[in-house]
Amino acid sequence: MSNDNVKPVRIKGLAWDIAADIYFPPGFDETQKYPAIISAHPTGSCKEQTSGNVYGTALAQHGFVMIAFDAGFQGASGGEPRFTEDPGFRVGDFSYVIDYLVTQPYVDENRIGVLGICGGGGYAISATMTERRIKALGTVVAGNVGRLMREGFVNYDPIAALEAIAAQRTAEARGADGVVNDLLPASPEAAKEAGLAEIDLCEATEYYKTDRGSAPHGTTSFRFSRQAALVNWDAFDRAEVLLTQPMCIVIGDRPGGFGSYRAGFEIYGRAASKDKELVVVEGASHYDLYDQPEPVEEALSHLVPFYKKHL
Repeated sequence: MSNDNVKPVRIKGLAWDIAADIYFPPGFDETQKYPAIISAHPTGSCKEQTSGNVYGTALAQHGFVMIAFDAGFQGASGGEPRFTEDPGFRVGDFSYVIDYLVTQPYVDENRIGVLGICGGGGYAISATMTERRIKALGTVVAGNVGRLMREGFVNYDPIAALEAIAAQRTAEARGADGVVNDLLPASPEAAKEAGLAEIDLCEATEYYKTDRGSAPHGTTSFRFSRQAALVNWDAFDRAEVLLTQPMCIVIGDRPGGFGSYRAGFEIYGRAASKDKELVVVEGASHYDLYDQPEPVEEALSHLVPFYKKHL
């Protein structure tokens, strides 16, 4: 897509601006009404990575106005302290982006959908439950970051993690420097030297820490003292009652430690939606579905008709 079809915008959020890129379809006519899809990036990622440059670009080619945004406190969006990963703010971001979309004359306010990737998928699921302006939900390898913060991210000891977070927050309140942890090794070579072999961890490092997927704002970092809210959060809470919109859930069939395979089957089973599809891409890992041509094309072969039907 040419640069003429992408427009950077600033959206008013709770107390800071949200940075976003709008991808317009070919032959865009601002006097017409278009369906719009909000694309949410993975945890620790940014809008210039898979949510925008892969899925945003591709879905715009099929006639949708796509808007890929940076979460508050992250990327080019505002918010302090930086690298805060708070589920309340992350879920709330969707409503502010919708507030912007419904003021644009070229957006049909009754045809707004969401697409969430990895951690962005979990936040998209949660947002869809209470944001009734969202008419269709799509996810690609959606992750439940809250569960990871109670399990693998804290060595299955959430109480010890909460105690450490509390101590760090007290230290910062008294003037200590903040602690920002990178979720990944510095490079694939560093991962190998450390003896790491888990598929999602290694492939995440290959994506984020090489030219394949690295971006200036894609820091894969969390501020340690602000992680407590995640430990007490679950992306799928009340899905049996509140998640009624049509949904298309895409996962790969090569499970990894970040749990998208498990999460895909779980939300498909739990959601109250009567119109739902679970797509399992054969031979694909979590990170294959970020940018590898064949898995991405398989995902789009389901997502495009899904959105065309429901938006």
